[in-house]
Amino acid sequence: MKETLGKALRLGLLAALAGGTVLAQSPPPSPDPAKSQPASEKPQASQDNPVQQQDSVNPKNSKEDVEAIGNRSVGKGVNFYSLEREIALGKGLAQEVERSSKLIDDPVVTEYVNRVGQNLVRNSDARVPFTIKVIDSDEVNAFALPGGFFYVNSGLILRAQEESELAGVMAHEISHVTARHGTRNATKGEMMQLATIPLMLLGPVGWAGYGIYEGLNIAIPLTYLKFSRDAEREADFLGLQYMYKAGYDPNAFVTFFERIQADEKRRPGTIPKVFSTHPPTPDRIESAQKEIARILPNKPEYIVTTSEFDSVKGRLRNIMFARKVQDNAPGKPTLRTRTEQTDKQKTGTGNDPNSTDDDRPTLKRRPDSPLTSSN
Repeated sequence: MKETLGKALRLGLLAALAGGTVLAQSPPPSPDPAKSQPASEKPQASQDNPVQQQDSVNPKNSKEDVEAIGNRSVGKGVNFYSLEREIALGKGLAQEVERSSKLIDDPVVTEYVNRVGQNLVRNSDARVPFTIKVIDSDEVNAFALPGGFFYVNSGLILRAQEESELAGVMAHEISHVTARHGTRNATKGEMMQLATIPLMLLGPVGWAGYGIYEGLNIAIPLTYLKFSRDAEREADFLGLQYMYKAGYDPNAFVTFFERIQADEKRRPGTIPKVFSTHPPTPDRIESAQKEIARILPNKPEYIVTTSEFDSVKGRLRNIMFARKVQDNAPGKPTLRTRTEQTDKQKTGTGNDPNSTDDDRPTLKRRPDSPLTSSN
């Protein structure tokens, strides 16, 4: 059972991460903001006013103290997975992701994204090394598997307007790993199964019931491996701290939230996968703004964006464009749809014996066929 349960948990975790994908809109042209701006000149954190930060704060505990990052207990709780087992689990899931995905291999793009991510990791509570790669996909998405295997979609990079926005989403996903949300949820799933087995053994179906339950156990991880609202709030909370500690303007995370929310209002159903389960609701935005004001002391300067971000984004856009051109190049095999066939029949070309439709297959009888030979 242990082997079957482990396989089900892995498949469930991968499905929970990959499910519910929606296509992103075409990325808007990126602006030309200053590379680094004083706090008084930061971009608006909301459509009304930016979050007013205090010059000094009084954290209630180490979890609220950004100076304690890296030396505090984050990710504690009931967990059947050691860090070593968590890394092994993540490695197996990463292999499945890479078998079904196409990675961006451009060294300039991958080095830049890895550098931004590793800077965030160094300023986080991470206890495992991170491997960061870019997936060739238009979907606005990023996800971090247990054990630090982190994937950023090219669609997210193109959708972000500033480096700090990209860093904010990456910091949020890194927080799911530092808080060990994946394996803690997997533990809940295992505990549910272990708690249910005795009831089934004592029931009227006995061991037969256990066999049926084991055959259906893939449904349990799907329920328990989706991050709860509390886990998302914790990832927001920690992610804001990590991007702040790394030097980024935490207001950029709120700005990105608000833009996604505005897009959803204009075109319902456009929320990208990274927000599909727990969308950027007004309450979530307000909570992030309160945390910025309460626990993050004001800084004279923040990193808003860099010229390198704009350069990498332009390079990536060219790579994506070239791929689409190649995919649509002449000579690629195409399939005629049933609609096209119907249209031809309506116009009469399908029944015209004199019609020259080079695409239609023709059958010719061989001269030596018995049907054509004389009797």
